[in-house]
Amino acid sequence: MSTPDLFSQTEQPIDPGKTPEPVGEIPQALTADQKITAALGPYRTYLEAQGKSLNTIKAFLGDIRLLQRYFAERNENPDLGAITTEMLNAFLHWLCYERENKQGEIMGCKPKTYARRVTSLKSFFGWLYDSEVLSENPAAAVIQRSARAPLPRILTDEEIEKLQRTARDMLWSPRKPDARPYLLLLMLLQTGIKKSEAMRVTLSDVDLSNPREPVLTIRYEDPRYAHKQRTLFLGPAFAPVYKQYLRQYQPKERVFECSPRNLEYVLSDLAEAAGVERNHISFEILRWTSAVRAYRFGMPPESLRLKLGLSPISWRETFDKIQKLASPR
Repeated sequence: MSTPDLFSQTEQPIDPGKTPEPVGEIPQALTADQKITAALGPYRTYLEAQGKSLNTIKAFLGDIRLLQRYFAERNENPDLGAITTEMLNAFLHWLCYERENKQGEIMGCKPKTYARRVTSLKSFFGWLYDSEVLSENPAAAVIQRSARAPLPRILTDEEIEKLQRTARDMLWSPRKPDARPYLLLLMLLQTGIKKSEAMRVTLSDVDLSNPREPVLTIRYEDPRYAHKQRTLFLGPAFAPVYKQYLRQYQPKERVFECSPRNLEYVLSDLAEAAGVERNHISFEILRWTSAVRAYRFGMPPESLRLKLGLSPISWRETFDKIQKLASPR
């Protein structure tokens, strides 16, 4: 389905590098220590006064509400003045590579939609800055990539080493040993499975009959996703960590008997303890990192496609990105 034209014939798109002058007065009650919700009404009034079409107004407001939902999913509700460029970049990354639908599939973001959402951020925060609600414009440094979304983020070798070292320290901590961070990190780096798949892994899906070559079977009941079913090697370091995890957590059916949010906290807490930026680690970042590492180690493209559980059609764009990420920069 093509992206609808968001601008009327007499209206031109907003130049990302230039924010229009504010029209009308901003209510005195709107301050930097308020939330996004408080600014939506005045922002709509501003857009209307600028002569924006109804479609544009709905699209821009929808994009800002999506930013609000992004924060809410992370149990965050920052003040307007506390929103940073890094937070906006993390939001855009989430839109492209982490946002999931109800089936747990990554939704992605079409290039034109991505470009418009960047423009929405620049318009909204530029308006707040020019209206002197904010002393700095966090969207000014966000790069408008027009019709091309950025490459996904992957972990550097240095970051991986920091995470692994910290996770091992947690595993063998004399005070409060915890096997879950290391187990999760090992599983995601080795297999590249998605968050939804990790949450469905049962005890019977993990086969330790050969401790040196433990395997994980990813299953899908729906026949439409038969191509996603696969058996993945977990690596020789997995078995002892897994056994310690079973002794500590004693799961009954699924390996991770907690919420997806809890596992996200495990990753972010691990990143913080390792001195790695928290927005540099997520299920999706680890999935891309796993894919790039496998490609660099010489895994054939078709084997890598099967490992990731991707259809031939979706593989085309994915493989192009893996090649670019794997090339020296």
